[in-house]
Amino acid sequence: VQLQASGGGLVQAGGSLRLSCASPRTILSVFWSIIEMGWYRQAPGAPRELVAALTRDGDTKYADSVKGRFTVSKSNAKKTVYLQMNSLELEDTAVYYCNWKDDRSDYWGQGTQVTVSS
Repeated sequence: VQLQASGGGLVQAGGSLRLSCASPRTILSVFWSIIEMGWYRQAPGAPRELVAALTRDGDTKYADSVKGRFTVSKSNAKKTVYLQMNSLELEDTAVYYCNWKDDRSDYWGQGTQVTVSS
């Protein structure tokens, strides 16, 4: 499974961005074996942390710091998971990584930088 993350950039505080994580070469049977799709982030000098995740059953989980501002969703047809980020804060500045899990492995996309300016 190869993941391609995109959508990062520079945005002012209070603005919005949408990150995408696609795996166009993944065949559908493998896609349906993914049990969780999520987004992590890592700020300089900080450990990588879970931001949001979506399970195959449709359950979601969010870091407390992003609840009410971020929304994780997916398109099965496009084999893509999204992270809609609204009301961005300076503290959201980080490299964001998408992560898919099946029952054996973790798959990571390349990071995409999100920088929130005042």
